[in-house]
Amino acid sequence: MSLQLTGIHHLTAITANAPGNLHFYTKVLGLRLVKKTVNQDDTSAYHLFYADGEATPGTDLTFFDWPVGRERRGTHSIARTSLRVGSPESLTWWKQHLAGENIVTGEITDIGGYPSFDFEDPEGQRLRLVSDGGKGGSHPWAQSPVPAEHQIRGLGPIVISVPDITNTEAVLTRVMNMRKGRDYASPDGEGQVHVFEMGAGGPAAELHVAVQPGLAPARQGAGAVHHVAFRAPDQETLHQWTARLAEFRLPSSGEVERYYFRSLYFREPNGILFEIATDGPGFTADEPLETLGESLALPPFLEPKRASIEAGLKPLK
Repeated sequence: MSLQLTGIHHLTAITANAPGNLHFYTKVLGLRLVKKTVNQDDTSAYHLFYADGEATPGTDLTFFDWPVGRERRGTHSIARTSLRVGSPESLTWWKQHLAGENIVTGEITDIGGYPSFDFEDPEGQRLRLVSDGGKGGSHPWAQSPVPAEHQIRGLGPIVISVPDITNTEAVLTRVMNMRKGRDYASPDGEGQVHVFEMGAGGPAAELHVAVQPGLAPARQGAGAVHHVAFRAPDQETLHQWTARLAEFRLPSSGEVERYYFRSLYFREPNGILFEIATDGPGFTADEPLETLGESLALPPFLEPKRASIEAGLKPLK
């Protein structure tokens, strides 16, 4: 059997307001802060990880906190992040809940084959709630303000925007072994969207590629997405992916130890940053499950600098 990615691992976006970000994703969206740490390449910036109750791979939505202006939207970018809920009834609950928080939402409709609706966070981060029909496991968080039956179950399809799909499709199918699936019209009226499936497929294992040659290139800022990561079960599989990228002469970072997982970074032909990350060891590598996210966690190589790192961080509350 050919080497297979098993789905979306995590997605990392950008905020310029860490306290506001923490409030929205935990108090409004009801996600659990499972890791409060720093960007390992820029320790002046928080790196906040939100996930389900057990910090399961495939549920992580993470943010770098950088003092930047708003993004300029456009192509050559990750354009929208889907979050899965269990049923169309949950979508109705969420629409009412978000309206109560003064969040404007789109109508519930079929988008790319799933009952869905679009909305944005206070910084313009483009999000979509998708009903996955209750397929697969879920791990609700007992302290969430959202009832267990309506909680976000994990990441759904990620939408990227490219001006030309030719070389991107070649990398997705020939290098990354994704399967080309269905097409649909982009809800914003801007081009066609092509669905690529990984592993068992379904909304937790799809990348949607919108072809939008009429858009100018995006410029990253607050409200933008930095990169998307795909799941590899273990380090042995990651080694195989490293060798595969080299075989296709696709430049990469080489393997990077992120402590909670091991990573491999590269850019697809339209410049969008991709990562392949291992499912383990996970966020309980340095904290018990019960107290995840309650204090600043640092990987061992940064622990000697804890005092200076903590002094450089602004309070989150």
